[in-house]
Amino acid sequence: MSSADIDWKTLGFDYIKTDLRYISHWKDGDWDEGQLTEDNKLHISEGSTALHYGQQCFEGLKAYRCKDGSINLFRPDQNAARMRRSCARLLMPAVSTEKFIDACKQVVRANEKFIPPYGTGGALYLRPFLIGVGDNIGVHSAPEFIFSVFATPVGAYFKGGMKPTNFIVSDYDRAAPNGTGAAKVGGNYAASLLPGLDAKNREFGDCIYLDPETHTKIEEVGSANFFAITEEGHFITPKSPSILPSITKYSLLELAKERLGLEVEEGDVFIDKLDGYKEAGACGTAAVITPIGGIQNGNDFHVFYSETEVGPVTKRLYEELVGIQYGDREAPAGWIVKVD
Repeated sequence: MSSADIDWKTLGFDYIKTDLRYISHWKDGDWDEGQLTEDNKLHISEGSTALHYGQQCFEGLKAYRCKDGSINLFRPDQNAARMRRSCARLLMPAVSTEKFIDACKQVVRANEKFIPPYGTGGALYLRPFLIGVGDNIGVHSAPEFIFSVFATPVGAYFKGGMKPTNFIVSDYDRAAPNGTGAAKVGGNYAASLLPGLDAKNREFGDCIYLDPETHTKIEEVGSANFFAITEEGHFITPKSPSILPSITKYSLLELAKERLGLEVEEGDVFIDKLDGYKEAGACGTAAVITPIGGIQNGNDFHVFYSETEVGPVTKRLYEELVGIQYGDREAPAGWIVKVD
């Protein structure tokens, strides 16, 4: 598809093939320099560990068009660091921060015409990923690896503005205790497809996952992190070794404290004590913040601020973060990397 064929106003969150993507190969103990390619198909061995044993991980971040025409990447060093942690968990070779950010910049420059214009609410979504490849059949780390980054334009997640969404507590576990919940690996998302579909079939936005050990505490919301605002006005988000550490969540923690003056905490959010929270939301790269209207837990349905209106603290956090991403508000040091 040509960028001229894109209707930026109706653009959703779907794959659109862009001109070039980056690919680099690891073999004999080192990464090659990598290059841009027009080919959006991977050619890998049928014995690749990514296909059989799930030896792969990925990231997601965005490039934003600013009002002055410049291009922002939001905290790509944090994505690079999280990918290295995922690689360590799955015995894959790490990609340095420098290589990671350089690859992202190359892909953004090569596909600049696909960046949605400022004011549309859209962005260029980047998907870095790393997979185990090569001829293999045994259950062990791959002999070769591929690191790649591709891009696709995505529209504003909220058409017509932010609106609260309702969620339902799932009987399924997202990840096992001491498992791969804190790594951004495909298996975690594959496991979420069935409970997510069950929730949508019941007319909820997605499901709430409780902690896998006790099933008493909120951990994640679908594929996003959870946060809430207490009746005292404190910002709280769950803490657990099986939660994926969201870059958006940690950004909101800092903004809540430094910009909004709130007390912040990573701690337990018990599913049977929701009355202590006046607002709640899910946060991640795609939507930034999805306000939570209510949560269905068994026969109990708890409403936070409103099922139709966004709470004031949630709204302020969203405006602050989005303003930073698009260059309309001053960013904390190191949060924005310009693509020259």
